[in-house]
Amino acid sequence: MARAPAWRRSHFRAELQALYAETDALLEGLACACTEGLSHTAPCCDFAATGREPYPTAVEFEEVRHALLASSLSSRARRRLPLADHALCPLLSEAGRCLIYASRPFGCRTFFCHQALGPRGSRSQVPPRKAISALGRRIADLSARFAPQDPASRPFRRALARLGREKDSTRPR
Repeated sequence: MARAPAWRRSHFRAELQALYAETDALLEGLACACTEGLSHTAPCCDFAATGREPYPTAVEFEEVRHALLASSLSSRARRRLPLADHALCPLLSEAGRCLIYASRPFGCRTFFCHQALGPRGSRSQVPPRKAISALGRRIADLSARFAPQDPASRPFRRALARLGREKDSTRPR
């Protein structure tokens, strides 16, 4: 069975998407002031500028893999993803937009710089850090069930570089 169809029907994927929906609902109305109205790359996607990058878990990376397979990126382009030492997220379009936005990892969903704003530009609502941490633990627990031999998170660019070297093989889940 091909990987993409198996993942599309996976209960692990359904659980992950439910956790992502909870995350998005929790953060609704929050935005980074530095990204509003920009047509170029958001600063949070420049890992050199922020000094950090997402560390998706095994189950999250399977969702990224699925999104890449479903995207308009050719298999040749996927094999070229990315050089691990590049500073920008390799999944940005020429316009600086995320190519897998709906499937972006938890770390991308929850990143807010010190300029995070609440609804209508107020600073009254700050990211709910305890609730975000709890959701992160639930994703880690899901990953431990999904890949008990290797549930750990990994640096996003290195994992993508490894994915770029893999063939579009099958691995039923």
